[in-house]
Amino acid sequence: MKRNSDSITPAFGSRYMTDPIPKHRLPENSMDPRAAYHLIHDELQTQGNPTLNMASFVTTVMDEECDRLIAENLGVNYIDTEVYRANLDIQNRCVSIIADLFNAPDLDRAWGIECVGSSEAVMLAMLTHKRAWQERRKAAGKPYDNPNIVMGNDVHLVWNKGCVYFEIEQRLIPLHPDRFTITADEVMNRVDENTICVVGVLGTSYTFDYDPIKEINDALVGFKHKTGIDIPLHTDGASGAFIAPFLNPEIEWDFRLEQVKSINVSGHKYGLVYPGIGWAIWRDVDDIPKSLVTETNVLGFIERSFSLNFSRGGAMILAQYYNFIRLGREGYTRIQNTMRENARYLAKGVREIGKFDILNGGELTPCCCCKLKDESKYNAADLVGTLAQKGWIVPAFSLPPAAQSVNAMRMNVKETFSRDMADILIKDIRNAIDKLEAVHHKPYAKVGTHHH
Repeated sequence: MKRNSDSITPAFGSRYMTDPIPKHRLPENSMDPRAAYHLIHDELQTQGNPTLNMASFVTTVMDEECDRLIAENLGVNYIDTEVYRANLDIQNRCVSIIADLFNAPDLDRAWGIECVGSSEAVMLAMLTHKRAWQERRKAAGKPYDNPNIVMGNDVHLVWNKGCVYFEIEQRLIPLHPDRFTITADEVMNRVDENTICVVGVLGTSYTFDYDPIKEINDALVGFKHKTGIDIPLHTDGASGAFIAPFLNPEIEWDFRLEQVKSINVSGHKYGLVYPGIGWAIWRDVDDIPKSLVTETNVLGFIERSFSLNFSRGGAMILAQYYNFIRLGREGYTRIQNTMRENARYLAKGVREIGKFDILNGGELTPCCCCKLKDESKYNAADLVGTLAQKGWIVPAFSLPPAAQSVNAMRMNVKETFSRDMADILIKDIRNAIDKLEAVHHKPYAKVGTHHH
């Protein structure tokens, strides 16, 4: 009777609003669905506002029509391709669209796969490069137990994880206090016959700068012709590979370059799709060793798989395809350009405050990255902590060795960030500085290390 009366009581008048429920064990009794919804919904209101989250690259809004498409397909299992054949066909169309966007020389030979995110895509690319190197070394009768990857300290954390998990030596190139990308010379000083690949980043998660990928490619081509050692280049385009093709198509970073064999990109960043979806794309299907492809008949048919995950939702594949056909090249270009122009406007306003050096003013990417000129009285962590009182989520972090003396603030501009919001943020930064100037005589908060 008590439960029945709850079912006709408004959710906020039910006993679940006064009686505690267990949080770390399963409740003994069921509850009204309205009450369950509000208990969770209202708790979520205490966390950050996605619209004010300048730290994240991740998409937070899509068309209502796409929301409906996602909701209708939440029960679709990505891996059950025999049953959900249309999902597989749509994934393959997305792969072709992305491979074409990345200037694959032969779309019939290019290959790719949808991933949970760009991090899984990176892991898959690492596995292909390691296994291909090992098989070449075995065939030549050479040792194959000491692989290495050459990359800058500007790489995403997943590269560090992957090297640990897959037992690959990570040859990191340090950054500099006045330069936040790597150079071709620094790469070539570290490669050898055990290098399974070199990584160039198109949009670092620190300052959103582009590594000089074409220069690195040209150096690797020269090295190949001189020594006979063919070292592939992987482009980590998690953030920038859905920016550069639309805003700076003249920049060569993709399959136009001879040594670029694989590329990862996040659909849930500037692919404008909700998390989590990413894509791994290879220049040629033969770049994936056949020894990495597995088979199972657990679903009642032969399923060939090359992935780190098995069952997962297929709805975000549909969301990516929706964006591709809904926006087209024109729509993506317009949206990305609007974001970059708003980032430039934000950087201009921050510069005019007079307290900051601009590290990235939106020249290529929709980002404003800056550092305080003077941290004797307060530092970047103090400033973002004060901004948080207004709801803004802005990361403050030290750059990696040997640029750790630089404490940066990075503000990613996304589709939901308007020119009016930029004005509000600039005003709030001014007010936060005035507040800190009045009360601080030395830095109070400790600047954290960067994580993504």
